[in-house]
Amino acid sequence: MKKVSIIGMGALGLMYGTLIKKNAPEVELTYVADKNRAIKNNDTDFEVNGEVHRFCVIAAEKAKEADLLIVAVKYTGFSDALEYMKNCIGSHTIVISVMNGISSERLIGERYGFEHMIYSVAQGMDAMKFDNKLTYTQSGELRIGITKSGKPENLDRLIKFFARIQLSYTLEEDILYRLWGKLMLNVGINQTCMIYGQTYGQVLEKGESNRIFYAACREVLAVAIAEGINLTEGDIEEYVKILGTLSYDGMPSMAQDRVNKKPSEVDLFAGTVIELGKKHDISVPTNEFLYERIKEIEKEYIVR
Repeated sequence: MKKVSIIGMGALGLMYGTLIKKNAPEVELTYVADKNRAIKNNDTDFEVNGEVHRFCVIAAEKAKEADLLIVAVKYTGFSDALEYMKNCIGSHTIVISVMNGISSERLIGERYGFEHMIYSVAQGMDAMKFDNKLTYTQSGELRIGITKSGKPENLDRLIKFFARIQLSYTLEEDILYRLWGKLMLNVGINQTCMIYGQTYGQVLEKGESNRIFYAACREVLAVAIAEGINLTEGDIEEYVKILGTLSYDGMPSMAQDRVNKKPSEVDLFAGTVIELGKKHDISVPTNEFLYERIKEIEKEYIVR
């Protein structure tokens, strides 16, 4: 890998960019954004765990073909990102999305070709970004895999690059199962932390928020099974163990959205569960409650 482009300068995009810059400085690293963000963020100071970093940020129309493209935007910015990546993808480009949810890889693949896609699930990190400051104690790992349309040789190339930048990964034989597991976790922890204004550690303690967390996860489990994905109660407990390794005072992205007064990914989480519940005639009252409450919270600070 000689050229890497990243779309998204949130917590994950900035964390992965920093890893590349520190551990593979010979790589040409570029962030791709709209013109206004490119002007604002190019050669701007970003503080990552106390260290100051500057990055090359260019407008999408000036982007060039990359060996690896990392898509690290929020769901609310995905439609724009689909356009921004046009100039980044060539015949040999590998594309990974570290977005939440279960649909970004499919939508990118439909637009640019599934042969470019390596599916990934980012988990186990506790990165928090406020303004231009990023902190984390755990960089986590990426669970990666390909579907029948993917190229095994691209997976080999990506693994070698991860070794160079010291990024932990696990190969998954059934990556779609892992994607659904991550959705279940996010539906539970992201939304619960946001509505109660709590941290990872607080939600894991017994109480109302813990009850809501489990109820939301179990509704995902029900619709996943209806979709042919065999999630179990054991998967919920596996993710609870992962949450227990994170900083007690850490907050997931939607809780950070509330602090930063930004739109959340509630449509991607509760919205998806509600839609699938209707499709399969499955009751999902907890996610309906979460959806309504989060929309109420957003009305307090978002001007439409």
